Amino acid sequence: MLPSSLVNGQKHESRRGGRPGATPGGPEAREPEQPRLLDVPSSPSDHFSGTVERVTFHNDENGFSVLRVQARGRRELVTVVGHAASVSPGEFIQAEGGWVNDRVHGVQFSARLLRAVAPTTVEGIEKYLGSGLVKGIGPHFAGRLVNAFGASVFDVIDQAPEKLRSVEGIGRVRAQRIVDAWREQKAVREIMVFLHSHGVGTSRAVRIFKTYGQDAMAIISENPYRLAADIRGIGFLTADKIAGTLGIEKTAMIRARAGIGYTLGEAMDEGHCGLPLAELRPAASKLLDIPETLVGEALALELSAGTVVEDTVAGAACVFLAGLHAAERMIAARIRGLASGSIPWKPIDAERAILWVEARLSMSLAAMQAEALRLAVRSKFLVITGGPGVGKTTLLNAILAVIGVRNIRLALCAPTGRAAKRLSETTGLQAKTIHRLLEVDPRGGAFKRQESHPLACDLLVVDEMSMVDVPLMHALLRAVPPHASVILVGDVDQLPSVGPGQVLSDIIESGAVPVVRLTEVFRQASESRIIVNAHRINRGEMPEVAAANAVSDFYFIEVDDPEQGAARLLQIVGERIPARFGLDPVRDVQVLCPMNRGALGARALNVSLQQLLNPGREPHIERFGWVYAVGDKVMQIENDYDKDVYNGDLGFITALDADAGELTVDFDGREVVYDLSDLDRLVLAYATTIHKAQGSEYPAVVIPLSTQHYPMLQRNLVYTGITRGRKLVVIVGQRKALAIAVAGRHSRRRWTKLREWLTAS
Repeated sequence: MLPSSLVNGQKHESRRGGRPGATPGGPEAREPEQPRLLDVPSSPSDHFSGTVERVTFHNDENGFSVLRVQARGRRELVTVVGHAASVSPGEFIQAEGGWVNDRVHGVQFSARLLRAVAPTTVEGIEKYLGSGLVKGIGPHFAGRLVNAFGASVFDVIDQAPEKLRSVEGIGRVRAQRIVDAWREQKAVREIMVFLHSHGVGTSRAVRIFKTYGQDAMAIISENPYRLAADIRGIGFLTADKIAGTLGIEKTAMIRARAGIGYTLGEAMDEGHCGLPLAELRPAASKLLDIPETLVGEALALELSAGTVVEDTVAGAACVFLAGLHAAERMIAARIRGLASGSIPWKPIDAERAILWVEARLSMSLAAMQAEALRLAVRSKFLVITGGPGVGKTTLLNAILAVIGVRNIRLALCAPTGRAAKRLSETTGLQAKTIHRLLEVDPRGGAFKRQESHPLACDLLVVDEMSMVDVPLMHALLRAVPPHASVILVGDVDQLPSVGPGQVLSDIIESGAVPVVRLTEVFRQASESRIIVNAHRINRGEMPEVAAANAVSDFYFIEVDDPEQGAARLLQIVGERIPARFGLDPVRDVQVLCPMNRGALGARALNVSLQQLLNPGREPHIERFGWVYAVGDKVMQIENDYDKDVYNGDLGFITALDADAGELTVDFDGREVVYDLSDLDRLVLAYATTIHKAQGSEYPAVVIPLSTQHYPMLQRNLVYTGITRGRKLVVIVGQRKALAIAVAGRHSRRRWTKLREWLTAS
């Protein structure tokens, strides 16, 4: 029986940035979690100890355990939940944590730290040996060993293993198996004690042991900063804390060198591929609290080792993470190579093709679209960009129809599942996510499709290109066969990718390949105030706002402060939109926030919207500060190659089995089962950030805007949010905040090298 709550006590750190609460992605991922408190009637630093009577559940991958424990002075068994590399009946456990009153399973002890020690009583020893933990000993031989050696049986296995063969039924092979298994378990305990003594919580200690095995102590002692690079969920800050307990000085060169990567990782989380040397040195000095001269020495060593690379951007000396520098360089080389080749289809008479496709699709191409089609049929590499309502989809369908009749093998893809589904719907052709097209290998996250096993296509079309970052573009171009043509489609005025780089913008600005920029808003689209206002905002003009009682698809509801805004937003989502437009408040309405924090941030609004739209659902699970119940809207916040779900995928909880500790989520018709320990990868998604909504569209979006969001109030952020709505957009907020966003240009410059490499070609 699994509990519906667990206090972990350790916040997640991204592998790149190392800040608590971080997830791979943009600025919104950098804010610390604000967890909701569970019903904890006692101090979180309580201690509990007792003998394990039964192991109800144990996850071998992450060590999550549910134990039934007999404590001195208690008649009834106590349920203890926590993480342990291994635990068996008969062991004596010591736990630190707090008592929680679970709504389903009652009072239980939630352990932040869980230590298990070998039993000392004869009864405990027999139960322990008979649990199957030590291979070669079951209940039968456990009884014989205890009868033969009593409480000293462990000493016999350790120091005089030859005596084991005096027990009837234990021969040379079984005795050796017992000795080997016992030593392995002893090593596990020694490693766990070592990690605990250096401030590592049990759940992370289990991850470390699973990664390094018997070498864990040696590896960590030699270089604790390897943890940040090797293990998901452990960042530089955790590794640095462990290093401190090991006696590594703040000014140690090993720390300074690791800090260079940490600083560049922080910059990468903000979209940069590198940093100017003039920014890197003082930033690293401040983050690490060490002299800038020491940073310079460490940087020289990292440059010599090849982990970072020095180059220039616009004449400024910059330092790049080696992998990103190589990826941008390779992207430029691949684009140059593809663009210089011959098209993989026989020459097409563009004028005849235009007449044919207009008749075939029962439509007329505008002058700019016709010119774009002429360019497309003779281009090896083409970019199509433009805002909403300018006919990108119509043009793409025309191109695919003309080229498709030449028996050309087509491959269509987009960065997210929703974007790929929409591409399939608009073209009538199969489209996949980029990850699925490249056939990700769940074991390591690498892609099966690359130079030696390229995509089987003659034309590759990539939609929503503004979302594609440098690592993903690098992987995609590696898989494109040299003979194939490529068409990139996207709105360059939207937010750049959450990950590092600004690939679409850099390609367009380089002038290295043909670019079609559609600007004419078609008459039918111009009747939508959503589209009209999106273009107004993109030009730096305030949107035209309909009166509250007028019929429109775009509204601005002015409020005085964030608290009033939150109350008004709940009313709009829960009552006014469903009543007036007949839309489902959960499945059809999406709240899109500039950031996570604040009264009008995604975190606070998720709690309020869940209580409003899915109240009192049973059963439920409380985990990582969130409550999960059937019917909840949730989002995956990091790539999970085993489950084939990716950062930003949106789904709905369809089933929850608290006893089995399993939760099922429907992602666009595909059900995925999550273990209780996996729920740190899921968050509520009644509200999400605009960054996370890139590539998705919703029937209705509600956007809160407050001066509290000032750091994020940029024109392309609001523009991106508005263009996510198909039928209805409602902005709830302060007029001043909207004016700041519209007046603001694009986000801070991203330091990338791709445009220069393409321009040089």
